Amino acid sequence: MKTFILSLALLFSSHILPAQTAMKTITVGHPFTISMPAYMTRTIGLNTSAALEYKNTVKDVFGFVIIDDKESLRLAEVSFSGVTEFYEDFIKDFIEGEEKVNQSKPQVKQSGAIKFLEADLSYYDKDAKAEIYYLVGMVETDKAYYKVLSYCTLENKAKFKEDFRKILYSLKD
Repeated sequence: MKTFILSLALLFSSHILPAQTAMKTITVGHPFTISMPAYMTRTIGLNTSAALEYKNTVKDVFGFVIIDDKESLRLAEVSFSGVTEFYEDFIKDFIEGEEKVNQSKPQVKQSGAIKFLEADLSYYDKDAKAEIYYLVGMVETDKAYYKVLSYCTLENKAKFKEDFRKILYSLKD
């Protein structure tokens, strides 16, 4: 009987005692919003690092968004002075080894606290056997850097560039 009462006392007392370790809440993931033309649909398989991928195979247009949140960069001890340096770090690896590279000077714009960078880029893609046009967009917010890359064949650049720009400048977090 004493053993039973002692067991009950231990059972109830373990529920009353506070935890010995302080706990903290960690939020995982990074929400953002972006608008795109109604003819685009979400997809997968374009870029394994992308948070969002979109396409229209009939129109032969594609794109994706990659997030580099500033907290993760800080933990990895990576720091950028701003959106231009972020772009320069990205673009050198992106075009390495490509043929017939043609790239414009990046243009930086600001809307409120968000900084946008856009540049035109085209190169000959050996796999596609065609010249591919990219609107390369970089976005810097208080929380993250984003790479927004929309692309089509170079011959369709005039048709889709404005839609690609609308996608880029709609990003918010």
